[in-house]
Amino acid sequence: MNQIIETIMNHRSIRKFADKPLSNDQIKTILESAQRASTSSNVMAYSIIGVSDQTIKEKLYAVSGHYHVKKNGHLLIFCADLHRIDQLEGIEHTQAFQSNLESTEQLIVGTIDAALAAQNAAIAAESLGLGICYLGSLRNDIQAFNDILQLPSHVVPLFGLAIGYPKEIPDIKPRLPLAAMYHVNQYIPFEKQKHFIQEYDQTMQDYYKSRSSNNKQETWTEQINKKYAKPTRMDVGPFVQSKNLNKQ
Repeated sequence: MNQIIETIMNHRSIRKFADKPLSNDQIKTILESAQRASTSSNVMAYSIIGVSDQTIKEKLYAVSGHYHVKKNGHLLIFCADLHRIDQLEGIEHTQAFQSNLESTEQLIVGTIDAALAAQNAAIAAESLGLGICYLGSLRNDIQAFNDILQLPSHVVPLFGLAIGYPKEIPDIKPRLPLAAMYHVNQYIPFEKQKHFIQEYDQTMQDYYKSRSSNNKQETWTEQINKKYAKPTRMDVGPFVQSKNLNKQ
């Protein structure tokens, strides 16, 4: 196993960071690594916003509710961004162009581009001995998330990435067995996945009982049931359309 794979396999979310900012060189290395991620047709339909202003972090914390939004070495925000494409000089803004730009397909392209860049950034940060945590909680109020960052039309804030020096090293959370996720040539019927999911339920129950902090008794199925029992962030769809994306 090489060092890159060891870094990937050693991933865990860090939610407590030391009070130490990243250096400019570290930030530059992480951002340049993010830029080297694959991107659809070289469109690069994403933008990254680095947040160092503590006042802005406090506002984002009010949206998220997670302490590591305001207490970290550096905070990156990843956005799907078709705005720069819309604003390019020499573009003929025909009806066909706008329909294409504002389609669901292009929103997916921007979202995937941003996610690929973020994962490159995450691995780069971890390879430097730093810890990371993804922050989807910033979409708890996506309009406020948008307004704090003053995002223009055709830009959608997706998630944050908190980076810093770990103050604690939590246990690595088990994942679903590959047999429940990896399908060969065609999708495996759920009935053939059930056994592996039941095994994972037991694994997660044992993990939650034995981990070093935040012990609880809960299976993965119970966790998922709790997550989807109450509709959340139902404002995201209308918000995205208000940004002139995902319109058809």
